Amino acid sequence: MASYDYDLFVIGAGSGGVRASRVAAAHGARVAVAEEYRVGGTCVIRGCVPKKLLVYGAHFAEDLQDARRFGWEVPDCRFDWPTLRDNVLSEVDRLNGLYENTLNNNNVEIVRERATVAGPHEVLLASGRTVTADKILIATGAWPTIPDCPGAELGITSNEVFHLEALPRRIVIAGAGYIANEFAGIFHEFGSQVTLINRSDQILRGYDEQIRDRLLQISMAKGIEFRFNAAFQKVEKAADGSLLVHVTGCDPIPCDVLLYAIGRTPHTSGLGLENAGVELNERGAVKVDEHSRSSCDSIFAVGDVTDRVQLTPVAIREGQAFADTQFGGKPTTVDYGCIPSAVFSHPPLAGVGLTEAQARNKFGNAKIYTSDFRPMKNVLANRNERALYKMIVHPENGKVLGLHMIGPDAPEILQAAAVAVKAGLTKQAFDETVALHPSMSEELVLMK
Repeated sequence: MASYDYDLFVIGAGSGGVRASRVAAAHGARVAVAEEYRVGGTCVIRGCVPKKLLVYGAHFAEDLQDARRFGWEVPDCRFDWPTLRDNVLSEVDRLNGLYENTLNNNNVEIVRERATVAGPHEVLLASGRTVTADKILIATGAWPTIPDCPGAELGITSNEVFHLEALPRRIVIAGAGYIANEFAGIFHEFGSQVTLINRSDQILRGYDEQIRDRLLQISMAKGIEFRFNAAFQKVEKAADGSLLVHVTGCDPIPCDVLLYAIGRTPHTSGLGLENAGVELNERGAVKVDEHSRSSCDSIFAVGDVTDRVQLTPVAIREGQAFADTQFGGKPTTVDYGCIPSAVFSHPPLAGVGLTEAQARNKFGNAKIYTSDFRPMKNVLANRNERALYKMIVHPENGKVLGLHMIGPDAPEILQAAAVAVKAGLTKQAFDETVALHPSMSEELVLMK
C-alpha cells in the first residue's frame, strides 16, 4: 500500500472545507487543510455573517423612527459607519479564531499558504514543498465576478465592501440577485442614495414572481432606484474621485462607489487541477458525482467550487457527507430537494420548494393560497408596507409544494415552516393547526 503524508489534504478552509476536515479527523484520518487567507471562508470572513450584522445595523434606521409611534422620545440620531464597520470586523476576527481553534482541537494541521494540485496524490505549496495525500479535497469556494468593460477595475465587490473608509453618499450596485438587493437595502437605510442596475428586466430570478415583485414595489417606494436592461459600457473616474457609470438604455450614472454583485464564479483558476485530469464544466466548476468525487478518483470537491447550490449550509452538508463516506464508513449523499433560502433585504423574503410557475410547469396546475396583510407593528408605526405569504399546493393530493413569503422576520418564520414542506405535509395539516395569535406566523395556518 502506498504511504502518504496525509490521509486527506483539503485546499480551502471555508465552511465546507472546515467541516470535512474536522469530521474526517474525528474519524481517525490524518488531515491537513491549506488556507492562504483566513480560516472561515466567504461566509464568515466576507459574506453571510458580516453582511447580516450590517443588516441588523440597518434595521435601526426604521426602528428608531417607529419607536416614536410607540411612545419613546427618540432624538434625531446620526449613523456612524466606522463604528459599525470596526465592530463587525472585530466579530469576524473572533469567529476566525474560533474556527482555527476548532481545527486545532480536532488535530487538523493548518497550512497557512497557497496550495495547488500537482498530481492525483500531490499538492504543491507556495513555499515550494510538495506533500502527498491519499485523498485531496477541493473546497476553494467561488469568487465575485467582475464585468468585462473599460474601467471595470474602478469598482469593488462584496470582498471589499466591508472595509469602506467612509459611507458613500451615492452607490451604484450592479446585479439583481440576493447580494445586490441585500446591499441595496443596507446602504439605503444608512442614508446612501442607491441605484441598482441590471442587464435584464427582473430581480431575484428563481424566486416566486409575486414575492420578488412585492420587494421591487417596496424598494422603489423607499427610494431605491432601479435601471433595467442596462448593460455595462464603461466606468470613468472624475477629477474629484467620483465615478461615472456608463450603461445602455440610460444616461451615465454618477456615484462615489460602484459595487459589483453580478454573480460568483467557482474559484478554480490556477489550482493546477489539469495536472490530475480533473474535469471542469463551462463555468469552471469541478464536475463531481453524488459522492463529490471528481473525474480523478482521489480528488473530491465540495461547496461553491462545484456550483451545485451556492449556500453555506449546503457546503457544510457536502463536507459532512464526504467525510462520513470516505472516512467514517457511512456512505452518505446530500438531498438537494426543498432547500430553503432567504434574502435579507428590507423587508426580507424567504422561500422553500416550488414557485407557482415551477409547480404549474411540473403538474400543469396548482392551488395557490395567499395572505396579503399589514403586520401589526407596521400599522401602529404608520407604515404602509404589506407582507405577503404564499403557499403552493398540489392540485390533487393537497401536498404543500412550496412556501414563499416577504415581510418582517420572514427567514426566521420560514425555517420552521420548511420542515413541514420537507416532510410532505398537506394544506389540511396547516389548516388543522391552531393559530398562535397575535403573530405574523399565524398567517401560515390561515391562508385562503
